[in-house]
Amino acid sequence: QVQLVESGGGLVQAGGSLRLSCAASGRTIRWYGMGWFRRAPGKEREFVASISGSGGVIYSDSVKGRFTISRDNAKNTVDLQIVSLKPEDTAVYYCAQKYGLGPGFEENEYASWGQGTQVTVSS
Repeated sequence: QVQLVESGGGLVQAGGSLRLSCAASGRTIRWYGMGWFRRAPGKEREFVASISGSGGVIYSDSVKGRFTISRDNAKNTVDLQIVSLKPEDTAVYYCAQKYGLGPGFEENEYASWGQGTQVTVSS
């Protein structure tokens, strides 16, 4: 079982940037797709971005162009770079590891989850 720990969240003004990081331990993630999801206050958790083991990426339409997912298999980490933050990006952001190598949109494709990191964007 892999353990995932997110970091990098915080309070930022609209228009600002953040870089979230997910550190994996317990096993290598190089053979697995990885993803980021978020849960805004009062809403269900939603897909944000995913990256395959070979680096192929997919994004939700709401973040495309502002969010960039990347991975460093040597460090066993997955990052999410966010620019041009909006108040509607306020949420708890979760890192997750997929069952397989490819990217994925659906929560049920993911086997392990971190505890999340809070991102709050002020207007």
